Amino acid sequence: MVTWLVVVFGLASLVFLHELGHFSVARLLGMKPRAFYIGFPPALVKIQRNGIEYGIGAIPLGGYVRIPGMRKPAAGDFQALMSSALGEDPALGAVADAVQHALASGDLETARAALPALSAALQQAQLSPSARRSAEQAVRDVDEGSGTDAFWRHPTWKRVAAIAAGPGMNVVVAFVLFFAVYATGAPSQKPSTEVAQVGANTPAAAAGLQPGDRIVAVDGRRTPTFAQTSRLIGGSHGRSITVTVERSGRRVTLGPRRTIEKDGRWIWGFAPAPQLVSHPVGASARLAIRDCWQVVTGTVTSIANLFGGSSGAEVTGPVGIVRTSNQFLRIGVPWYLLLLGLISMSVALFNLLPLLPLDGGNIVVSLVEGLRRRPVPQGVYRRLSTFGTALIVLIMLIALSNDIGPSPH
Repeated sequence: MVTWLVVVFGLASLVFLHELGHFSVARLLGMKPRAFYIGFPPALVKIQRNGIEYGIGAIPLGGYVRIPGMRKPAAGDFQALMSSALGEDPALGAVADAVQHALASGDLETARAALPALSAALQQAQLSPSARRSAEQAVRDVDEGSGTDAFWRHPTWKRVAAIAAGPGMNVVVAFVLFFAVYATGAPSQKPSTEVAQVGANTPAAAAGLQPGDRIVAVDGRRTPTFAQTSRLIGGSHGRSITVTVERSGRRVTLGPRRTIEKDGRWIWGFAPAPQLVSHPVGASARLAIRDCWQVVTGTVTSIANLFGGSSGAEVTGPVGIVRTSNQFLRIGVPWYLLLLGLISMSVALFNLLPLLPLDGGNIVVSLVEGLRRRPVPQGVYRRLSTFGTALIVLIMLIALSNDIGPSPH
């Protein structure tokens, strides 16, 4: 149970730090966010502080920061959101038309001034929950989009910086995790005397050997290195041996149990954990940068294979990530931290895909609008968002299929 809690906390921390990147840079650049969520609505818990809603959502597939006015308010969008409410209560038409006409003429100040009357009318109207939510979103979009701190009003570099800050934070987190592991003790190619895995139906399993045990003697003879452990076990030629281990601060002698032959060698049936090797600061930084870059190249290859029709087997979704994280944490903390760094880099790269509504798609739109010196048409933006969302859902379905389907052989 504790292991699973650590896994969930680690993954939630990556989401939190990603959103914190957006939140912090947006505030620094004068775009006051209106909401900061881990998970997606409906909200399990939420509080309001200084005009910002903080909450934890019931759908644990990410998080979001709501920056006001991502798009300039448009009459077409307002009409689409208000249509259900107007159909249920035509009396709203007069006040809604005032807002819509002002938006159509580009007069945002007049549209904003008409919002209090529309809000008051909505409070009195008898509407279904879905129609009310849609109408309230229409009011909120115009209110936030017409404000002086609206995202679309800011220079291109500020918009790009606020969006890129989320993936950028994940890259920094990945580097820090990789660096910390290399500086304090990273797994090496050399085996240690610590047990990583115990094979099923083996003498080691029958004797009670456990992952995490540290072998200190075989048949009473000290084994300070794995090479000596292997030599003594290999020299048994099938006879019974005893193995002394350190477990939770005390020594335990296991066996006697006979060794078994496998691939021409006499074994007891366990795998050693690699030795942990610490590196100097400079070397740790270089290795961390190398690992970050390897994630980049590996991700590019996986995406190329996915869209090239070669294979989707390398794409992993939330189920596979949680399962693998749990396995790595059971092996040891350094392995789990390395995996967490890999996941953090992968989150950054996925969000930088040039698809709406991902960060990468919004960066591309902001750059195009900066070059054109005018907004991308709302219709084009909606179509790109629909296409991007469909593609993202497809990728997630492939990942889910890989997570729950049979392992490839």
